[in-house]
Amino acid sequence: MTIHNCRICPRSCGADRSGGETGFCGVAGEEIYAARAALHLWEEPCISGESGSGAVFFTGCPLRCVYCQNYHIARAEVGRAISVRRLAEIFLELQAEGAANINLVTPTHYTYSIIEAVTLARDKGLVLPIVYNCGGYEKVETLRDLEGIVDIYLTDFKYLDPRPARDYSRAPDYPEVARAALAEMVRQQPALQYDEKGLLQKGVIVRHLLLPGEVLGAKAVVRYLYRTYGDNIILSLMSQYTPLPQVAEIPALNRKVTEREYRSLTDYAAGLGVSRCYIQEGDPAQESFIPAFDFEGL
Repeated sequence: MTIHNCRICPRSCGADRSGGETGFCGVAGEEIYAARAALHLWEEPCISGESGSGAVFFTGCPLRCVYCQNYHIARAEVGRAISVRRLAEIFLELQAEGAANINLVTPTHYTYSIIEAVTLARDKGLVLPIVYNCGGYEKVETLRDLEGIVDIYLTDFKYLDPRPARDYSRAPDYPEVARAALAEMVRQQPALQYDEKGLLQKGVIVRHLLLPGEVLGAKAVVRYLYRTYGDNIILSLMSQYTPLPQVAEIPALNRKVTEREYRSLTDYAAGLGVSRCYIQEGDPAQESFIPAFDFEGL
C-alpha cells in the first residue's frame, strides 16, 4: 500500500497524501509528523519497566474520538515533520537512553514509513521490541504487512456496541473492524514472552478505557475478550478517563468515572476468571497522564 490513493486504515479515504491531499487521519505529504519522542513511564508495568518505554507520539489518527486524551495531536494540530531516516535515528537514540522498547503511539497512517525506519534501525543495531500502540481500528491487510516488524501489540478495544462507536468516534463499524484486527494481532503474536526482568518481549495487551455511564458496554467487551482469547492476552482496564474541554457540551462524557463504576467492572472481570489483567488504583483520572507535546526528542 502507498499514501497515493491512501487505504492504509479502515477509513479507506483514498486521499492522495503524497500529492498533498489531507487524509481522514488529518495528515498530508510524504513526511512523518510527530509531537514527542521520549522515555515514558505511564504505560503498563511490563511495557514501561523501570527506565520507561521509548514512546514516539505520532500526529494524526484514523479515529475521531471526541474524548481523546491526546486530542490536539490526534487532530493533527501539533506536529513536526521528520524523515524516515530521522525516525530510525530516534529509535536508536531511545535505545541508547535505556528504553525498554520502542513504543509507536498512534502509528497506523505511517505504517509503511515505520516499516522502513525499523528495518533501517535494525540494520544499525536496534534490538528492542517494537510496540504497536493503537486504537484498535486497524485494517487486517495493513497489519499483515507488520508481521516480523511488530513484537508487541498494545491495542485498544473501545466498543462492541456500534452506538457509542458512532456517537463518540465516528466509526459505527468499529466493533467488527476491531474484532478482525485483534484476531490478526493474536495470530501474529499468540504467546506472551517476557525477559528476566519481567518486561514483555512478545504478545498482545488489550486496553479498555471505561467511559462514564458505559459500564454495561465495558463488561460486554471484557466478556468477549476473555471468552475468545482467555489468558493468551493481557487485559488492561483503565479508569483514567479525563473530561477535557472538548466534551464540555456532552453531558454523558463531562464527568469522571466513579469508583463504583470502575469497581463494578473489575469485580465482573474477576468473576469471569480473568487473571492476566492490569487495574488502576487511586485516582488516576488526571491530566498528568498526558505528556507535554513539545517536540522533545525529535
